[in-house]
Amino acid sequence: MKTLRLVLGDQLSLQISALRGLDCEHDVVLMAEVADEATAVKRHQQKIVLVLSAMRHFAADLRADNVPLDYVYLDDVDNTGSILGEMRRALTRHAVDRIVVTEPGEWRVWQMVQTWEKELGLPVEIRSDDRFLCSREMFVEWAKGRKNLRMEYFYRKMRRATGWLMNDQKPEGGKWNYDAQNRKALSEKTELPPALHFPPDSITREVMNLVGMHFESHFGDVNSFAWGVTREDALQALAHFIIHRLPQFGDFQDAMKSGEDFLFHSLLSPYLNIGLLNSHEVCKAALKAYHAGQVSLTSVEGFIRQILGWREFIRGIYWLKMPGYAQSNFLAARRHLPAFYWTGETEMRCMCETISATRRNAYAHHIQRLMITGNFALLAGIDPTEVEEWYLIVYADAFEWVELPNVHGMALYADGGVLGSKPYAASGAYINRMSDYCRGCVFDPRLKEGGKACPFNYLYWYFLIVNETRLKNNPRMSLAYRNLTRISEERKQQIVADAEAFLSRLD
Repeated sequence: MKTLRLVLGDQLSLQISALRGLDCEHDVVLMAEVADEATAVKRHQQKIVLVLSAMRHFAADLRADNVPLDYVYLDDVDNTGSILGEMRRALTRHAVDRIVVTEPGEWRVWQMVQTWEKELGLPVEIRSDDRFLCSREMFVEWAKGRKNLRMEYFYRKMRRATGWLMNDQKPEGGKWNYDAQNRKALSEKTELPPALHFPPDSITREVMNLVGMHFESHFGDVNSFAWGVTREDALQALAHFIIHRLPQFGDFQDAMKSGEDFLFHSLLSPYLNIGLLNSHEVCKAALKAYHAGQVSLTSVEGFIRQILGWREFIRGIYWLKMPGYAQSNFLAARRHLPAFYWTGETEMRCMCETISATRRNAYAHHIQRLMITGNFALLAGIDPTEVEEWYLIVYADAFEWVELPNVHGMALYADGGVLGSKPYAASGAYINRMSDYCRGCVFDPRLKEGGKACPFNYLYWYFLIVNETRLKNNPRMSLAYRNLTRISEERKQQIVADAEAFLSRLD
């Protein structure tokens, strides 16, 4: 039986399930660069370079292993621009009996694959994506009958299942979670780790030129591209993180600093999300360093929690709740996304720093995403669909399965508590405590009202006032609403006036 095996641009692993059982004498592997996937949203130029260059390098690896490969380039004259169109063309070139594909990571593509048997007239085998530590079916079973879906309980299940950081079914060190110890601010004396950049090779430079020609109107700057694009690059990035960043990752994973885009963060998510690394090997590398005494328990647990806990939980929520999940808007947020999300041109220094770094790198770390750009969007009542599209566009690691729940549920509370137990709303005091962004900013985080007050301060209280009927019965918001009752009516009126004047200028 001859098989056409499709490998998508976020499935760049020799162990991907679609390639299992490959018969190099009879089968053919199809890879296609299609414009639809770059323009479904106008993705950051560096995201397009990353995926296309990684695809071309992966194709070179397949050819080196004598794998029969049909590779379609973006600028091929007959390229239809769509996955289905390229499948149809491939079937005219190859007489095959069936199609094999690993389940896509996004609902949009998943729906498309469901139609292929009818559209193409051949059997289509859709295989599970077993790069993840929890299958979609396992997550459904865990979620069954639960009133609340909380990452902490899922994480404990996964710790028990893997045995990672466990001693006889009890957590290493006696605690499941060291999150409270992962919130230190950087001091002036904190020595930051060396940067790791991958100079573009000839293949990547060719892709950069291609993207510059075809996608120059997209967000971002392609000229500063420095991501790895091969399996070897990704393994080097993993080793660099384990040696230079993981030892202090636990202490400073919530810290932010002007002009420092990466700090102690791993920068591994783009490689995980396109297949150059897998979750198991990343976690095992961190655990190996811990058992060798090179990393503290608080650091390794904080990192394992992000991969084994949060990343797997987010994917489970996405597949459990789609497609309706994306349509909810619990807080009735309707304001349009401000223009400065694209330009970075704002007097709020924290927003300027985060958005400018995003333009440069197609990256910002998780606290910048949650507590700066996400927090502002939450407090300002920006429409979830516009915010979610922005996040999907601007980050190299953004695929809908991971982006949508993180933004819709975690950052914006648009799902009303499906994913998180409360809105992650914070005033300027939090930003001032965890960063140096407030130094030199035209706004003062110590001021609560007036033209020089930090907008996050009055927007925070305005958010509580506007959403009181929706949130006041949430147990985790009780302290915030008790504090609100202590504010005089006169001051509440001033808060509303300051907030609405500021928001009107956004419009």
